[in-house]
Amino acid sequence: MMLSPEILQKYNSPAPRYTSYPTVPLWENTLQSESWEDLVKKAFQHFGMEEGISIYIHLPFCESLCTYCGCNKRITRNMDVKAPYIEALLTEWKKYIELFDEKPKIAGIHLGGGTPTFFDPANLHDLISSILKDSEQMPNVEFSFEGHPNNTTFAHLKTLNDLGFDRVSYGIQDFDEQVQTAIHRIQPFEKVKYATDSARILGYTSINYDLIYGLPHQTLESLTDTFRKVQSLRPDRIAFYSYAHLPSAFPSQRSFEKFLPTEKEKRALYETGKALLLEMGYEEVGMDHFALPNDPLYIAKLDGNLHRNFMGYTTLPSKILIGLGASSISDIYYAYAQNEKVIEKYQSEVLKDNWTIQKGHELSDLDIQVRGIILDLICKQQAEIPIEIWEEFTETQIWNLKEMEWDGLISIETTNLSMSDEGMSFIRNICAQIDLRLAANQSKKELFSKTI
Repeated sequence: MMLSPEILQKYNSPAPRYTSYPTVPLWENTLQSESWEDLVKKAFQHFGMEEGISIYIHLPFCESLCTYCGCNKRITRNMDVKAPYIEALLTEWKKYIELFDEKPKIAGIHLGGGTPTFFDPANLHDLISSILKDSEQMPNVEFSFEGHPNNTTFAHLKTLNDLGFDRVSYGIQDFDEQVQTAIHRIQPFEKVKYATDSARILGYTSINYDLIYGLPHQTLESLTDTFRKVQSLRPDRIAFYSYAHLPSAFPSQRSFEKFLPTEKEKRALYETGKALLLEMGYEEVGMDHFALPNDPLYIAKLDGNLHRNFMGYTTLPSKILIGLGASSISDIYYAYAQNEKVIEKYQSEVLKDNWTIQKGHELSDLDIQVRGIILDLICKQQAEIPIEIWEEFTETQIWNLKEMEWDGLISIETTNLSMSDEGMSFIRNICAQIDLRLAANQSKKELFSKTI
């Protein structure tokens, strides 16, 4: 069903991606190192041995700047930065090992960045083998990494595959040369094909492409051409993200802002891309994510076993995600903590045997309830909302939910809320109406504006 222009315009407003609840800007930042240690121990005792733990490792270095990028990164060609950073990562990991009652069981490892393949295969071997030496592995362990097609070599893929990695995600963004030039991400189709074919030859069971809509110079024609090229390579999963224009935080984005599509054009790009993906045989998993029908991610959605954390959608049930490295975020169910973003400060503090928590949040019982509701909506398209939560909603939230029901995006039966297929296009907007902290923050702003 095609959504009407009126509905598209009505709900064309920004909303969080909900990789956490509360979202990072609304964390209370009252978490201390001592309480973090106690909460990590508590989470490990409650969930660690049965579900295992997941590990996210942030590798922030890149050799050149992709001007669209909003990630925490350091642009450098100095290869001497590698060894000290890996030393800091392993020192931080040892601090966690000391908190666990038993040898941890690893449910998954993901290498993100930056550009993880900035590091040599030998560097990555030393890092991962050291972590695995201090742990055991769960039966259905998943190891994945983000690769840049331009510098992901056969040796990278082979080394990581030998260590148990069988999933790789390539940042494609767009195949159009004019778009690539504007965002300083030149990677010919042949490079992407080589990286994809190499992974398949080595036995990688899942290949993901990241694609972005809303980039400078993108048109419906150029996007369609990109998707036809993607179709010829047939990745197992596709993440189709909205470009986030934040030039105040990332000044390099100003270099192309006059060439960005309008909001109406951007929405048309999304609708066209989604239609092409469905036509190509991909199924919508959830927010920004698509997968082939036989992919474990889509099967997990059908079975009701889909999960979501800071790494996006996952089949891993682990409630503990340990983030290692500068700017990385840990989610231990009871609390969130983000590491220091500045690499030198992160390394210095870790090597002094200190935690480097820059910001954090300990979840209240109410937070945990609301998070569960939002995760159910994101992963299952429906959620049971207890009466005590309905009673917390503001009049504005209730009214917005009723409007969404009238517009056919959701249905509400007693305390059950479910999303229609049309509502999936506005999943973030729907979740925002369940977000008690966002509503409270907006009320404070309105009150403040009325008193000045």
